[in-house]
Amino acid sequence: MALITKRPKGTADVVPAQVYKWHTVEKLAAESAELYGFKEIRVPTFEDTGLFVRSVGETTDVVQKEMYTVTATGDSQFTLRPEGTAGVMRAMIENGILNETFPQKAYYIVSCFRHENVQAGRLREFHQFGCEMVGTAAPRADAEVISLARSVFDNVGIEGVELNINSIGCPACRSAYQKALKDYFTARKDCLCGDCHKRLERNPMRLLDCKVPECKEAGKDAPLIIDYLCEDCKAHFESLKKDLDLMGIKYKVDPLIVRGLDYYTRTVFEFIKDGLTVCGGGRYDGLIEELGGPATPALGFGMGLERLISVMEKQGCEFAKPYQCDLYIASMGESAAERAMQMAAELRGIGYYAEHDLVGRGIKPQMKYANKIGAKYVIVIGDNELSAGSAKLKNMNTGAEQTIRLGEKFAEDFETIHTAECFESVDLGQ
Repeated sequence: MALITKRPKGTADVVPAQVYKWHTVEKLAAESAELYGFKEIRVPTFEDTGLFVRSVGETTDVVQKEMYTVTATGDSQFTLRPEGTAGVMRAMIENGILNETFPQKAYYIVSCFRHENVQAGRLREFHQFGCEMVGTAAPRADAEVISLARSVFDNVGIEGVELNINSIGCPACRSAYQKALKDYFTARKDCLCGDCHKRLERNPMRLLDCKVPECKEAGKDAPLIIDYLCEDCKAHFESLKKDLDLMGIKYKVDPLIVRGLDYYTRTVFEFIKDGLTVCGGGRYDGLIEELGGPATPALGFGMGLERLISVMEKQGCEFAKPYQCDLYIASMGESAAERAMQMAAELRGIGYYAEHDLVGRGIKPQMKYANKIGAKYVIVIGDNELSAGSAKLKNMNTGAEQTIRLGEKFAEDFETIHTAECFESVDLGQ
């Protein structure tokens, strides 16, 4: 039988040497959300397929082409989540969170799945940091959510991210806009791809999100939704811009932003870095009602973690250092190996990262291993050290050595040495 040695196309392994970068981003993003009053929520990786069809939109590329859908014997049809919002809204409805005090604020870090063409910054399994705010229609809430997204970039150290905003109106003003779009693209139907022929009849706004060059060229002079906004939507958008100005958040109005999911209303926004969208979101006031809950305004954003980490790497942003071994205990002989195991357990019991030999190496290979894992301190014990009840503890950065007892006080003595400013300030005796 042939070995399966390759990961599926469009997926990526995060090996131990790189996972600290993910820990950094996840921690800083979560800290940003907590400062704004958001609390973590966790939802299933798969949901009933109908949830995504109703929320994301039947005419979107996500539903038409990209969802991973499965059916198990005796079960309904399920889909691996292509995005985070729908599942979170379902959870809020089902768990009675909408009956609690508004606004409700939730954040999450999830894996998502879309069967897309694999390219730079785009995978079939990808990860999102997302935030959702439920229960307020105020434009100031839009500014707050945008401010939170902005704070994540600031927190991880990314510079030069540009914010683009737009309003795609409400169902009332979008009706006239949809008609204007249909008239415009009907006159250019021969230039459209096959998918856009279908979109033209079912949802003309989706034509603006098509990536086919001929369709993008055909739509360059298309009517703009911002010219069709009703008075309420205009007032909402103007209030949002005022609030962003008050917070000192720079932005550009991009009337071509429509986002790729059907549930958006009014405010939509994107954060762009080097031509890539690293965060996108907006308001979706009708989504909860569409999913069977009470009419409740809501908004949020999703941020791709793979892209975020890639941008951080290119900019030379700082990542938290991998957890470093505090002490490696090298041993010679069976009695010393047994004591090394006990000493490591004692140190771990008070919160230190300690290692000892598990392979049966000689002293030289053990020292090479200690160097490879970046141990801060090394101690070598054998029969002589056990008989004396003490050994030399070596600081691997400075080369300084300090005698340390091997008995019951070992862990306590190590902690004293570890926290001291220098070895010279420590006098533990024998």
